[in-house]
Amino acid sequence: MTTNAANRLQSESTEMRREVTLFGGISVLAGIMIGSGIFYIGAIVLERSGMSLGLALLVWLIGGLVTLMSGICFAELGAMIPRAGGYYVYLREAYGERIAFMCGFGNFTLSNPGSIAALAVAFAAALNSIFPIDPVVQKVIAISTVLLLTLINIRGVRMGSSLQSWSMILKMFPILLILFAGLFFGTESPDLTAMPAEMPSWSTLMSMIGFAVIATLWAYEGWTNLNNIAEEIKNPRRNIPLALILAITGVMVLYVLFNYSIFRVVPYDKIVEMVNSGNYYLGTEAANSLFGSAGLVIVGVAMVLAIFNSLNGCVLAFPRMYYAMARDGAFFKSFGKLHPVYKTPMNAQLASCCLAIVLILSRTLGELTSLVALCGMIFHGMAFFSVIVLRKKYPDMERPYKVWFYPIPVLLICAIMIGLIANTIINDPITVLLGVIVPLLGLVIYEIFFRKSHDAVQAQQNSNDAQQ
Repeated sequence: MTTNAANRLQSESTEMRREVTLFGGISVLAGIMIGSGIFYIGAIVLERSGMSLGLALLVWLIGGLVTLMSGICFAELGAMIPRAGGYYVYLREAYGERIAFMCGFGNFTLSNPGSIAALAVAFAAALNSIFPIDPVVQKVIAISTVLLLTLINIRGVRMGSSLQSWSMILKMFPILLILFAGLFFGTESPDLTAMPAEMPSWSTLMSMIGFAVIATLWAYEGWTNLNNIAEEIKNPRRNIPLALILAITGVMVLYVLFNYSIFRVVPYDKIVEMVNSGNYYLGTEAANSLFGSAGLVIVGVAMVLAIFNSLNGCVLAFPRMYYAMARDGAFFKSFGKLHPVYKTPMNAQLASCCLAIVLILSRTLGELTSLVALCGMIFHGMAFFSVIVLRKKYPDMERPYKVWFYPIPVLLICAIMIGLIANTIINDPITVLLGVIVPLLGLVIYEIFFRKSHDAVQAQQNSNDAQQ
C-alpha cells in the first residue's frame, strides 16, 4: 500500500457530518443491543444451564466477555480505518472486493431489512400487549414506524442520534426500576452454586455451557453497528474504541444484575414451573410480583421503548454500508450520493426502508427471526480474523488502538464463531443453505453488473494517489 493510499484510508476527512458524540455512539450500541429479549432470554439461558441459577449468571458473564473480545477487534479496525461501512470496509481491505460485496449484498437483501422488519413487527406486537390492536392495524403501525424513523434519520445524523440517545434513556427507566426493586426488595435467597443439581460429565457440562452462551449472544447482538457510522462520529480514533468497550461492558453488567434481580424476586420453584411450561417471561413475572397489575404496564412500556430504540439504531446504521459500497463503485451509483443539505445517504436509506416494508408485508415475526439467524455469521468471523490479516498486510498503518493480548482474543473469537457456525449447520441446515445461496448469488451479480464500475473507481483512486 502506498503512503497516499494509506492516508486516504485512515483520513478523518469526509463529506458526511461528524455529529455523533461518545454518548451518542454508546446509545447506538446499547440501544440496539438491549431489546425486549431482556425479559425472556434469561429463561432460555437458565434452561440451557440445567436450571442452575449460578451457572446461568456465569454464562451471562462468559457471553459478555466473548462479545467484549469481539468488540476490541472492531475497536482496532474502526480506529485504524474510520470509514463508513463497518466490516464491509475491513473485508474489502483484507480479502478483496468480491468477499466484501458478498457480505454487503447479503446484508442489503436479507439480514438488515430482515432485522428492521422483525423489530417493526415486534414493536407493533408489544403495543398490542398493552391494548388490543387488529392484526392488519399492527402491520400498518410497523410500516408507519419504519417510514417515520427513516424520514427522521434522513433529516440528519444529529437528529437520528439524538432520538437514539433519548429513547435509550427513557427505556432504561422501567428496566432499572425493575432491577433495583428486585435487588433491594426481593425476598428470595437464590442458590448461586455454579453447577446443575445433577452434575453431568465435564464434556457434557462444557457442551451445556457452550449451548447456553449461544443464547446470551442473541441478547448481545447488535454491537457491530457502530462502525457503520464511523465517518459521522466525532474523534473516531478515540470514541469508537471507547464506545465499544463501555457499551458492551455496561450491557454485560446490566444483564447479569437484571437476571440476578429476577432470582431475588421469583421463587425457584415458580421459575422451574414457568420454564417447563414454556413461559419464558421471567422479567414480566418479577415485575408483576413487585408492582402488581402495574407491573404488566411497566414491562409493556419497557418493551415498546426497547424495541423502538433498537429499531431506530438499525435504521440509522444499516444504510451506511450500502453507501460505502456505492462509493467504491460496487453498488448502485445513486446509493453513494448524500442529501445536499443533511449530508445523509438518503437513497440508501429509502432503499433499506422499502425492502423492510416488503418483508413486513410478506413474513411473520417468527419467519423474520429465522431469516436473519445465520446471515453474516461467516463474514463476522472473517472480519475478526481481518485484524491479523491487516496487521500482516499493512504493518506500518497507524493503529491508535490495538487488541489487548494480541493475537489470543482474535484466535479465540474466531474459534467460537466456527463453533457457532457448526452448531447452526447441525441444527438448522435450511437456514445455512439460504445463508450460503444469497452471498453466492451476490457474487454473480457483482461480476455481471458492478465489477467494471468498481475497477474504474479503483483505477481513479490509484491515479489520484500516484499524483499526490
